[in-house]
Amino acid sequence: MSSAARPPRQARLVLLDVGGDPVGRLGPVEVASPWWPDVEPLVHAVREQHGLDVLVLRVLAPAADDGSREPVGGAVTYLAQSTRALTAEELAGLEPPPAAVLGDALDDHPLRAPWARPGGPTSILTWADDVLSRAGTPRTAPAEQVKTWNLSSILRLPTARGPVWCKSAPPFFAHEGAIIAAVAARHPRLVPHLLAADPATGTVLMADVPGEDQWSAGPARLADMVEAVVDLQDEWVGRADELLALRLPDWRGPALAGALSALLARDDVRDRLEPRELDGVDGLAARLPALVAELDACGLGDTLVHGDLHAGNWRYGPGGLLLLDWGDSGVGHPLLDLPAFLERLPGDQQDAVRAGWVRQWRARRPDADVERAIALVPPLAALRQALIYRTFLDRIEPDERIYHRDDPPVWIRRALQLSATD
Repeated sequence: MSSAARPPRQARLVLLDVGGDPVGRLGPVEVASPWWPDVEPLVHAVREQHGLDVLVLRVLAPAADDGSREPVGGAVTYLAQSTRALTAEELAGLEPPPAAVLGDALDDHPLRAPWARPGGPTSILTWADDVLSRAGTPRTAPAEQVKTWNLSSILRLPTARGPVWCKSAPPFFAHEGAIIAAVAARHPRLVPHLLAADPATGTVLMADVPGEDQWSAGPARLADMVEAVVDLQDEWVGRADELLALRLPDWRGPALAGALSALLARDDVRDRLEPRELDGVDGLAARLPALVAELDACGLGDTLVHGDLHAGNWRYGPGGLLLLDWGDSGVGHPLLDLPAFLERLPGDQQDAVRAGWVRQWRARRPDADVERAIALVPPLAALRQALIYRTFLDRIEPDERIYHRDDPPVWIRRALQLSATD
């Protein structure tokens, strides 16, 4: 469903003062953008309607974990913090928050992201400002909060040389800065220009990337993407130890088969499936060692896997094609990236892109059985997606699980469908 077809958000904010103490609740504020993590229009609406500048910290207890709603549109409550001291008049205009909501707002959780805690975004901004000042490009205006949710916080920092992007991510994505730097060593135009990284908060500072997202890329541009990816992956074949040293996850054959087998054996995973599906799950789990062994035998080798290689993560600008969002990256079979690339393309483009992938790998690995690898990889790639989403659920706080709670069974069911046709 398109954004226009989604209902707008009716957002309420439980507001903390600059010291982190609760001072009241405001709203509802209607926001046309339905996507809960999209906080830039919410911040603008609060400024326009209430004269307050806030930093949104997180969603508060959105719903019971029963699949009763999606994190899109409708009523939603956020915890936010004022960026300045409030006047007596402003405080008087706030309504008191319900006790239940207030308690949830103040309770801490060990899995809470640094940017979701009171003072968290300000602390990240302090680090970023120090980096920019030392580089001679200090921030020239207030930071603009763009996005916040369990997987990232994105702030846009105005400077005299253009915007700088401040992106923070959870520990399981904290290798993003390291892999961007490693790729940039030989392909500086393929990745954003990294200004600094703070592994403690999983934060990277990146220069602006002028250009356009490539959701609607045509055949020639798609072919250039495939060539760029295969070039890069070919360079990293045989260098798994270097990638693992950067803290990228291990999705190589035996490790992947073990992780997927453990995933399919979990009660909290199996409970989300229909009883009639469990025999298929067990059959697929039994086949995993042989499946990954056959895939490895196709002769392409393990390498860098981007992990979220769809056309929307590419931008095209003055420097050519550039690939974004490296937090999902790992080490494994290169064709694990192919299904995600194909999935969001129109059907009439998929065959040509698939053929391009074959052609590019044949040119570099003439003895490899690329076609067989392409036939084998789809169920493994789908199960890897289920594993990734289950990992998110294991490592994020309960209030934030609404974003991913339905994804593992969706991807397991897709893997069952794909394994029935391989």
